Amino acid sequence: MPTTSRRHAAAATGLLLTLCLSTACSSGKETSGEDSVGKVDGKISLTYLQKQGDQEYFVGEAAGARAKAKELGIGLKVVNLGNDANKTVSEVQSAVAQKSKGVIIVVPDPAVGPQVVQTAKDGKVALLTSDDQICTTGPDPAACGQDDLVPRIGFSGAQMGGEVGKRAAEEYGKAGWKAADTRVISAWKQDVTVCGDRVRAAKKAFDAVVPGVKTINVPTDNTPTGAQDRIAATITANAHVKNWVVWGCNDENAMGGVTALQNAGIGPDHVIGVGLGAYLACKEWQSDKKSGMKAALFINGKDVGALAVQTMYDKLKNGKDFPREAFAPTSMVDRSTWKKSGLACG
Repeated sequence: MPTTSRRHAAAATGLLLTLCLSTACSSGKETSGEDSVGKVDGKISLTYLQKQGDQEYFVGEAAGARAKAKELGIGLKVVNLGNDANKTVSEVQSAVAQKSKGVIIVVPDPAVGPQVVQTAKDGKVALLTSDDQICTTGPDPAACGQDDLVPRIGFSGAQMGGEVGKRAAEEYGKAGWKAADTRVISAWKQDVTVCGDRVRAAKKAFDAVVPGVKTINVPTDNTPTGAQDRIAATITANAHVKNWVVWGCNDENAMGGVTALQNAGIGPDHVIGVGLGAYLACKEWQSDKKSGMKAALFINGKDVGALAVQTMYDKLKNGKDFPREAFAPTSMVDRSTWKKSGLACG
């Protein structure tokens, strides 16, 4: 990704608010900073900018956002940014020019954060992130202070990763494997802060139950084919390993790993894949064929999209301050339970 300007900016954030909606509760952390966006009289129009908008999770997120916007009687434009950092900035500028009152954004690259924040502030547009964090003062959210993070709607990375690690440990125990014969593949796009939160929490939870299993960290682009290619190389370099545990930032990474292991001739009895999203994992469970994908954490993009729009509406229409973070619910599913969870599997 090209480097963007890193101008200092103050986030348009509010004061402490504990938010509990029908779909989620906030973390209860404070947010501070200058707030230049007031209540809006009349018609409210929003713009939702998404990275990788053709991925199933984000398709669901857009659907949830549109449904909530229709329910609230507000205008909503959804834009797929793909992986284009330059488009991110230009689309924020476009939203300002088109008189959007609020922008909700999932950035392809957190390095654009300061420029996005400054553009929204200059245009007096309320800014809220969903899924991934951005910082007001620098390109790396992990290096920012809490007060410099833009308010975010999504999932708790630590909670999600912990659930993945615990389920992987359960499956490991049932399989009766030995640590010396096993490796963990942990795959994620390593410049995405929330991904790091997830995989670190997964490792911590797994290691607490299953000590001594070595972890191999694999950098990917968070796509199935990208993960598959990188993990295939890892498998080749570790041909002596008998059993594999696979997790990652999302279902794409876990599914890419499971596919790479299958292509390498490693049978499903020697693979424990635990996805994060479940929208790809469930496709493995639609037939009776055995799969290395043993479970997945169901995260419903529709809930996040709806919660983000509701949160922005409450800010603009009713003057409610943004929470620092608000989280949608999750649930662990597998071959026997996914249909009962409400997961729609395309």
